[in-house]
Amino acid sequence: MSGPYRERIGTLAERPEPFIPVPGKRSGAGDLPGAWDGWLERASGGETAHPMTDAAVLTEGLERSFGSKMAVAGVDLSVDPGEIYGFLGPNGAGKSTMVRMLCTLLRPTGGRAHVAGYDVGREAEEVRLRIGVALQDAALDDKQTGRELLRLQGRLYGLRRRQIDRRVADLAELVDIGDALDDRVATYSGGMKRRLDLAAALVHNPTVLFLDEPTTGLDPVSRSKVWDEVRRLNAELGMTIFLTTQYLEEADQLAGRVGIISGGRLVAEGTPDHLKRSIGEDLVVIEVAGDPAVAAQVVGNVTGVSSVSFSNRAVTARTADGAATVAPVAVALSGAGVGVRNLTLRTPTLDDVFLELTGNRIEEDA
Repeated sequence: MSGPYRERIGTLAERPEPFIPVPGKRSGAGDLPGAWDGWLERASGGETAHPMTDAAVLTEGLERSFGSKMAVAGVDLSVDPGEIYGFLGPNGAGKSTMVRMLCTLLRPTGGRAHVAGYDVGREAEEVRLRIGVALQDAALDDKQTGRELLRLQGRLYGLRRRQIDRRVADLAELVDIGDALDDRVATYSGGMKRRLDLAAALVHNPTVLFLDEPTTGLDPVSRSKVWDEVRRLNAELGMTIFLTTQYLEEADQLAGRVGIISGGRLVAEGTPDHLKRSIGEDLVVIEVAGDPAVAAQVVGNVTGVSSVSFSNRAVTARTADGAATVAPVAVALSGAGVGVRNLTLRTPTLDDVFLELTGNRIEEDA
């Protein structure tokens, strides 16, 4: 849902000159000129609200319950302006609920949250003016062309005809829509629809962009293109991007920092490298032909192995010196009559971090 919010006070015709950024100019991204503040003051009949925090996104004890089920359970986080923040977790962990609260689509049942300096509960309209949102399911009109959809977005945000022309041209280049812009949305591939939805979320040049599972269901090529566009938005416009994902590689590739959520709680936060280094050991991963529980017991008795876990047909052994431990592990399994299909030595991943913290793997839960 990337469209504008129609309950906005005042009429669109009353809005002042919209701010349209120059691609490649970081300093102007997301700034609102003084004319907007004057319009907001006149429309509300009082003084314009002012940001209460310098953080792009700030939550303190944020909660959301549905009956007796706590979907988000006291999350504290802070996202700096210009940061790509990855919110990582399996399906049902609370990611989408968190985003819906931050986008003012769902009211928190506890705690508080500020986005672009404004309280999501008390100052929802201020928040909506400054954010762009592309949710997991793109809400696009298949009967429109891509250009028609973007122009409609521009008109609803109060842009004039020439400004819309410029903005649509910039967005078509920025998110790589190309000649398909004049085709009906019904003819678009899944990847093209995601890119169009992203462009629609950027029409008004938001300060903070929320992307909820932006590449779910896309093929690897389309996923890579979306990644490139997210990087470009951040690098060229300095835009703050809050990205939820269940894909480990996506968080690793894009995010400067990652928050890991499980059961509605933030269980870890840091740079991807820091989180992976926190495990501190090499991993020997063995795919076995027999019972993984038996194989885990054998591997656990090998000198140098500090701990062992297993799931499905894979056994994972942690060791301070992987290169020196691989051969003894293979010999021990062979001696115990355990068939080995594959044996790999690798460094930790974000999935290993999640396993260490929760006892489950993101990829299995997802």
